[in-house]
Amino acid sequence: MNSLRSSLLVTLVFAFLPAFAQFQQTPLPYAYNALEPYIDAQTMDIHYNKHAAAYASNLNKAIKGTPAENLTLTQMFATISKLDPAIRNNGGGHFNHELFWTILSPEPGEISPALLAAINSTFGAVDSLKKKLNEAGAKRFGSGWAWLSVTSEGKLVVSSTPNQDNPLMDVVDVKGIPILGIDVWEHAYYLKYQNKRGDYLGAIWKVMNWKEVSRRYEEAIR
Repeated sequence: MNSLRSSLLVTLVFAFLPAFAQFQQTPLPYAYNALEPYIDAQTMDIHYNKHAAAYASNLNKAIKGTPAENLTLTQMFATISKLDPAIRNNGGGHFNHELFWTILSPEPGEISPALLAAINSTFGAVDSLKKKLNEAGAKRFGSGWAWLSVTSEGKLVVSSTPNQDNPLMDVVDVKGIPILGIDVWEHAYYLKYQNKRGDYLGAIWKVMNWKEVSRRYEEAIR
């Protein structure tokens, strides 16, 4: 009888839970301290479990009961200018961070021949690309992101966006499919680097997951 009551209670609890939890965080693919000394464990813990978690939670709250509830993130971004600012901010925050975790790794790997050829053709060299991205991140006033994206013509382009905007959104000047994004919000680096954003931007290349960036590039040009 107790077992039956327990089963009924569990059924009732789940029956009255929200009908959806569409957007959830993907578990980090490495330990919090795996990127040290370049990104410290405390920053990764707070960044993932507090800041990024809030974007996912608040996004689900923002879309609940609206037409956006049935859209993918990319569908939302295509008309983000027409949606509630809470969807723009939290949808961007969720997408951007989900990308960010994957393009970092304690084992950076090699750039694929296809991506390397595209980088050399567009920027002259990998170091030139790094410099351009670092400049985009350093010059972004306040909070935002620096991006490497693939345009609709299949070309590589560097840009930056404010807040949690990204190149998939209809509100940005430089559009494309982002394959690499660098978070320049202070919560991404302040515990270790304080106001030295440039030092953070220089260090992040030590843990850049070129294998994942290459995979995203090759997927974007298909």
